[in-house]
Amino acid sequence: MACWAGRVGGIMASRSRVQRTAPPPKKRATKKRAARAAAGKKAAAGQGRKRAAATAASGIVEAALAAFAHEVRTPLTGILAISDLLATSDLDERERRWVDTIKAGAEHLASLATLFVDAAKTASTGSGVRQDLFDLRVLARNVGDALAGRAAAKGLQSAVDISEKLPALVIGDPVRLRAALENLIDNAVKFTDQGGVGLGVSMVRGVKGKRKDKSKDKIGIAFAVSDSGIGLTLTEIKRLFRPFSQANVSIASRFGGAGLGLSSVKQLARAMGGDIVITPRRGGGTTFTLKVTLARAKPAKTGSGDGDADQPSASTPPLRVLSVEDNPFGRVVLNTILNELGHHAEFIGRGEAAVERIAQGDFDAVLMDMVLPGIDGIEAIKRIRSLNPPLGRIAIIGVSGRGDDEAASRAAGADTFLVKPVSPRALATALLEATRRAATAI
Repeated sequence: MACWAGRVGGIMASRSRVQRTAPPPKKRATKKRAARAAAGKKAAAGQGRKRAAATAASGIVEAALAAFAHEVRTPLTGILAISDLLATSDLDERERRWVDTIKAGAEHLASLATLFVDAAKTASTGSGVRQDLFDLRVLARNVGDALAGRAAAKGLQSAVDISEKLPALVIGDPVRLRAALENLIDNAVKFTDQGGVGLGVSMVRGVKGKRKDKSKDKIGIAFAVSDSGIGLTLTEIKRLFRPFSQANVSIASRFGGAGLGLSSVKQLARAMGGDIVITPRRGGGTTFTLKVTLARAKPAKTGSGDGDADQPSASTPPLRVLSVEDNPFGRVVLNTILNELGHHAEFIGRGEAAVERIAQGDFDAVLMDMVLPGIDGIEAIKRIRSLNPPLGRIAIIGVSGRGDDEAASRAAGADTFLVKPVSPRALATALLEATRRAATAI
């Protein structure tokens, strides 16, 4: 009996051990889940590193483009300043038009430098076209002058027809619009060997993409660029708007080009509530019609009238100006402008040295560039403002090729701000405003 009881106890004990040792398969399942979770965390961490690397790369590109834009604007500032000074000289009508053409071209190049920086920001933030106030009539005239100049250089005739019904002030993206029109003009002249090219600018109704917007503040504008060149078939027209595509192989081999221009023009047209249409001309040639939607802008009412709206309201007495500018070409330009305005200029190339020079000298105003070796313009302005009165209350004008620097410049203590390229008129107005503010603060 005892023996039987012992066997039963042994069997029960063995069953108990079996029951206790049964769970290991669950542990293996738990390990698999843990492995999958670890793999998921690793993948997420990898994606996070990729996003961080992409963000860092975007920042590097934006910084590089900003530096490039700064370097490009420096000589363009000189071109614009000298053309402004030439415009005040005793010129005949033909020479004045030459000066105006030089100025318009330099302004467009300076705007394109800004566009490069904006393009990097757009890629990282996904922002769309700009909404800036600009003069549509001036833009149309400048584009017409550009067409006429390029046509004359190739021995072609030109015709420009700008509607008198165009509004003056509108809101849109003048830089990209001008770039698109320049592209169409380049193509018209390039593909035309005999005859002529033309530009027509007019108001239109029912611009594609804006049919639901019946606001009276929205207007449709059509820019028609025509030529008497090689012409295009309907099949070739369909190919034109594909990236890296041209009408046919013979055109690509004969005239060159990457085939990117019209694709970007079409993208811009649609982003601005319009489109581009191509129609063959009778007798040969093609007409490219770029349609966009712009917003009307009401001009600000001022008591000074329209004639001298951009002129300083009063003359500024001769000033001693310390210009913090490290670029030799920029110094020559600013010195020329300041001398023409009747002021005396002294130049220094580093922000930290400017603080010491102000403490030593007797200056009435400071022109502070934002991009400098050593400390930047923002830090230099802060250090100047930390000086004891009256030195710390000197008139300071921030200067930069980027409008984005204005808020930081004013927050640091600048009285006013100028965006490069700086014109003599804008500099005279800024000096007057800054010195008045500084005098009031003292």
